[in-house]
Amino acid sequence: MARKLETAHISFGLVTIPVGIYSAIDEQDIHFNQLHAPCGSRIKQQRFCPVCNRDVGYDELVKGYEVEKEHYIRITQEELDTLQAAESDAMQILEFVPLTAVDPIYFESTYYLGSEKHGEKAYQLLTQAMEQMERVALAKFVWRGKDSLYVIRAVQGRLLLHRMHYQDEIREFEHAPKSDQKPGAGELKLATQLIESISNDTFDAPAYHDEYRKRVIELIEEKAKGKTLKVSPNSAPHATEVVDLMQRLKESVAQSVQKKTARSRALPAQGARTSVKKAAAGRR
Repeated sequence: MARKLETAHISFGLVTIPVGIYSAIDEQDIHFNQLHAPCGSRIKQQRFCPVCNRDVGYDELVKGYEVEKEHYIRITQEELDTLQAAESDAMQILEFVPLTAVDPIYFESTYYLGSEKHGEKAYQLLTQAMEQMERVALAKFVWRGKDSLYVIRAVQGRLLLHRMHYQDEIREFEHAPKSDQKPGAGELKLATQLIESISNDTFDAPAYHDEYRKRVIELIEEKAKGKTLKVSPNSAPHATEVVDLMQRLKESVAQSVQKKTARSRALPAQGARTSVKKAAAGRR
């Protein structure tokens, strides 16, 4: 079971619901250390002052905010501490909105909310009511000195907590170029056919894997055994200039239909092989 990060309570009108906050994400990134190539020793990061021409200890460091080039305003940790919002274990629900009203661009990080002793019934009451009404809760919560906006979401009889970005942290779309070209009716029809041909009604998360991480782990394991491997780069498809969009769409739709047909033919064959194996096992 995941380690509990914090104990808090949801403030729902005059009702308080004690909850535990648990991490919902387990990052699987592979981290490397920097080594000195000639001797294999791990490199140490040092803090160096180019003016005093010497290494600097942590006790000599202060925070500075650059207001102009090479011009810094010094801020002490004590000053920052006085500006932090007062710690509170209350998640104050502000309002309920449909989940579709919250753009995913606002989501920053996710946590699980577990029910605590003496709050199980209230926890389930809020969870079931939110699921029935298909609503999520917007809440304010001061955690680790930061006053943040959160979304509380009910999923499969449990509550999730999503930390949100504020509006002024989201860049406007104008930062990314937009095309003004209008597709033709035939192109749009083919595009919808292509999307339909490779669409599913559900998201099968276990079907997707980090293939790069898998290859790196295999490389590490083999080299740990003393093997020298020759790694050849993977060839990836490169984008090419679309000369005839209609033709490319038609070819894509046809290719997708062929794959779907081959897949549907393979499934009965796999089922037949499974039945034969079961029958053989039964005879044994």
